[in-house]
Amino acid sequence: MAKMKANSCNVFEYVKAHEDENITAKDIAAALSLDPRQVNGIITAAFQRHREDQGDEKVVVPLMERVEGEIETETEDGKVKHETVKFIKLTEAGRAFEVEAE
Repeated sequence: MAKMKANSCNVFEYVKAHEDENITAKDIAAALSLDPRQVNGIITAAFQRHREDQGDEKVVVPLMERVEGEIETETEDGKVKHETVKFIKLTEAGRAFEVEAE
């Protein structure tokens, strides 16, 4: 079990709870009342660059990944527009990972 700061732990638990949904960093930020830039930083630093001890060295083992996708949004004039976004998904290592708040 790895220790993490509270916000990182909350982001991880949110993504894990919504694993079967297409969620973005903006969605996570809105749900957790965080700044989207903060959520992006947490995902990159804590989860995409997660390091684990393997023997005598630390190896990068990503727990989350950004998967390109598309959403439909409506413009102010009522037209539908397609927007490319990055959905946040757990990796196999992320699904098996256990986190503990610091």
